[in-house]
Amino acid sequence: MNFLLTLLTNTTLALLLMSIAFWLPQLNTYAEKTSPYECGFDPMGSARLPFSMKFFLVAITFLLFDLEIALLLPLPWAIQTNNLTNMLPTTLLLISLLVASLAYEWSQKGLEWDK
Repeated sequence: MNFLLTLLTNTTLALLLMSIAFWLPQLNTYAEKTSPYECGFDPMGSARLPFSMKFFLVAITFLLFDLEIALLLPLPWAIQTNNLTNMLPTTLLLISLLVASLAYEWSQKGLEWDK
């Protein structure tokens, strides 16, 4: 019973806060609020221009390599283990995967900004 009461309370509160956050900003709209922010200058163009796909590819590449580097962080502590027969091939596989990914990305010219 306590679980259901807690679940109901949390769901109701979350829906209430989401509806307030959705409807409240739409009550007072004016020109300055709806125009894009240009550091105090008048807007020079539309703020709805699409980003280059290259930007997203570089961002995803950064996230993937950052994740792989985060997986390599525990290695100094793992080297102190007594079971090197499992740790060493796993480490070499992870590092070779990282190098192969970088080589593939480089060969596909995914790290260059020119068109």
